Amino acid sequence: MCGIAGIWGSSDRDLVVRAMDGLRHRGPDGSGTHVQPNGVLGHRRLAIMDPEGGAQPLYGETGGMAIVANGEIYDFPALRRELIGRHTFVTTSDTEAILHLFEERGAETPAALGGMFAFAICDDENLFLARDPIGIKPLYYGRGVDTAGRPVTAFASEMKPLADWVDELHEFPAGSYFDSRTGFVPYYQVPTAPPAHRAVEEHVVLVRRGVEDAVASHMMSDVPVGAFLSGGLDSSVIAAIARKHVDELHTFSVGLEGSRDIEAARRVAAHIGSIHHEYLMTPDEVVEKLPEIVHALESFDQDLVRSAIPTYFCSRLAAQYVKVILTGEGADELFAGYAYHASASDPVTLHQELCRSVSTLHNINLQRVDRLTMHHSIEGRVPFLDTGFIALALTVPADLKLRRMPDGRLVEKWVLRAACEDLLPADTVWRTKEQFDEGSGTLDLLADALGPLIDGIDLDAYRATTNEPVRSAEEALYHRLLREGYARPEMILRNVARWTEDRRL
Repeated sequence: MCGIAGIWGSSDRDLVVRAMDGLRHRGPDGSGTHVQPNGVLGHRRLAIMDPEGGAQPLYGETGGMAIVANGEIYDFPALRRELIGRHTFVTTSDTEAILHLFEERGAETPAALGGMFAFAICDDENLFLARDPIGIKPLYYGRGVDTAGRPVTAFASEMKPLADWVDELHEFPAGSYFDSRTGFVPYYQVPTAPPAHRAVEEHVVLVRRGVEDAVASHMMSDVPVGAFLSGGLDSSVIAAIARKHVDELHTFSVGLEGSRDIEAARRVAAHIGSIHHEYLMTPDEVVEKLPEIVHALESFDQDLVRSAIPTYFCSRLAAQYVKVILTGEGADELFAGYAYHASASDPVTLHQELCRSVSTLHNINLQRVDRLTMHHSIEGRVPFLDTGFIALALTVPADLKLRRMPDGRLVEKWVLRAACEDLLPADTVWRTKEQFDEGSGTLDLLADALGPLIDGIDLDAYRATTNEPVRSAEEALYHRLLREGYARPEMILRNVARWTEDRRL
């Protein structure tokens, strides 16, 4: 996990170094640049794979091609075995496998990688950028001029290092690559085929096998791996499976004393035998850290900020013990875990909504996980969003995800619960779904802590002066904090995704 930045059209190294300084939190373990007459690549390193020898940029065997990358390639061991007979490896970094694969396959490389990534490769004439299929790892691009007035294309892992000088700024589309010769090309779409016809028991077995395989692949690391543990189904499943692969697993929870998540997480940690850590938030601390959280998040969306608050404190806690953290993002979208899914008119409509919602995660929940973990220099991994597991999960009929029980109750994520019920206590497996900000007590805390800050906001007047469709006085507060945190906030605001607008049934 790292931060990347660069420009194309100039050799202005100082401009890229300044951008890299804005990404220091993503890579405190080192930095490097590649400079050529028509471009500069920059890298900030968080050392996960080959901590001693994997510094970037990395170069091809002839020295004519350079790469900087952010992310992890989980099928790196198999790729290395395939490539090592034809290429000389000088590191055990997964990034080097990307470069050698690109030397052979060119633009076909992103589709051949299993993992989360954003990378840039250049030779003397061309620039190639790519982002992983789901957009787990961030990438932004823009147009501007260098310090000598030359027009350049710029890119970076976050908006922050670009927003103060580019003339336009855009999110790099997930599942796409950019070639300076041909432009943008999509290479992946979330599967939308109808579910498969199988026996219920077979679906259950396949889901269990799939999540086991996904977690196992995501354990790849040369540094300690831990897990967020809210005590809900998704994080508990991930933690329980991860525990099988290590002698010691550190788990992390955050909330208010006596909150449902804190109590549930303690129970799960005891059941799986993890080394458990927890942090109890206070209203005063939330108010103090709120500007920092909003600035790190690069969003003012009310739901996203609410869930970012516990993520901030949980990431800060985890950073004291590990560099890699597993999270449960994606299960709600794949297995119908949100309350609004119950309003679907029929299973076909629900299936279509699940397919659609997975494709929107890159600039909502995945943005939250990336920004708040990387703000504390740890790498967040999301096994449920392994592309192989996504393909499998979307073959399960919607009525096995949101299942009507004999007593008339609708049980969300039923097939995942059934597949993993032997891993956890029954009251964890069949616990009713709660949002992270609800179970942790964040909503109750915010109601008390933010009251004095919100009471003075005239929502109609604020909307009139900003011309932004903020939904509440609370969201107006977050919007104001975001504006105050940047010299040119309009560049950030144009790229803010709205979570509620993505709900369509």
